[in-house]
Amino acid sequence: MVAELDWSPRTRIVFGEGAADSLGDLAAELGARRAFLVTDPGMVAEGYTERAERALVAAGLEVRRHDDTPRDPTAADVEACLASLGDWSPDVVVGLGGGSSIDTAKACNLLRAGGGRMEDYQGRGKAKGQLLPLIAVPTTAGTGTEVQSFALIERDETHQKMACGGTPEVAPVIAILDPQLTTTQPTSVTGCTGLDALGHAIETAVTTERTQVSRQFSLDAFTRIHENLERVLARPDDIDARGEMLLGATLAGLAIENSMLGAAHSMANPLTARHSIAHGHAVAIALPWVIRHNSVDAEAADGYAALARAGGLCDERSTAQQASELLATRVEQLARVAGLELSTAALGVTEQDIDAMATEAVQQWTAQFNPVSVTKRDFAALFRSTR
Repeated sequence: MVAELDWSPRTRIVFGEGAADSLGDLAAELGARRAFLVTDPGMVAEGYTERAERALVAAGLEVRRHDDTPRDPTAADVEACLASLGDWSPDVVVGLGGGSSIDTAKACNLLRAGGGRMEDYQGRGKAKGQLLPLIAVPTTAGTGTEVQSFALIERDETHQKMACGGTPEVAPVIAILDPQLTTTQPTSVTGCTGLDALGHAIETAVTTERTQVSRQFSLDAFTRIHENLERVLARPDDIDARGEMLLGATLAGLAIENSMLGAAHSMANPLTARHSIAHGHAVAIALPWVIRHNSVDAEAADGYAALARAGGLCDERSTAQQASELLATRVEQLARVAGLELSTAALGVTEQDIDAMATEAVQQWTAQFNPVSVTKRDFAALFRSTR
């Protein structure tokens, strides 16, 4: 008999204001004496890198760092990170920053353990060798990669995203969620990452891989993000709202780990690769139209309706179709509150771009988990809807 549910928590979650200061003690609990810190220039400028190093050193650890991670890292960027490590032998890897830094830390860990090229690790079950324990310290409430077993890395030539790793040991052993670290990000980053996390909560609620566990994570994540995104956009120093957003993003990450994503993310990747539209922005553009496309399926519409009702967008008197439309409209409203342009035509996408983007979208891994079949023709129609 095939089990209806088979889930084991992989990541210890440490949450609270000031939790980042426990980094050194938590690393020492793992028996570590040497830490390889992977971060980015923004974290250096904000002083977060120094704070992390100080915590590690105070706990008796020696630290080496790579602080040159760019947004949307490529395979070459991972190799540069590995070169920074050289022949030094750490006991733990720390990823500090947004999803890019944490994914680079994961990917570097994969290459260090198994050798080869980043492309060798695309897909599920690709890790090999002895991976080091990884501690993730996210500074954005977005990707949820701090609790996931995949690293998203771009191909050097095409900038198409690869989901690499996909085995339990790739996931961080500890995620430190400190809302203080999210207060200094620009409003545009807060908006884009928040909408990315909202997209995770919505898509995971209806995918073909969804489970009883993932549904609960999706619902909890959506409620937290939906209720607090406007608050953090209006008051960036609202620690309580920041904490809810950070927890929401992590819960949505746990939902992804148990249910995967759908067509909105398949559409987002070509928009980012071809037109340099930030990932969360691209998700916000695609998601309302994917909700409308999927809501013809009764089970998907019921899943959307459960989210809409939990978020107070409607009550039980609304049909699932009506609730789905209210959910799609709410995503558009939040995107506008975040100051995001929702017309792809205004962002430079032409009719001539659509065929190539639809070809790429249908080839994306997440497309296969969408609750309603999406063909190249469907993707072309969805891209036209966004114009």
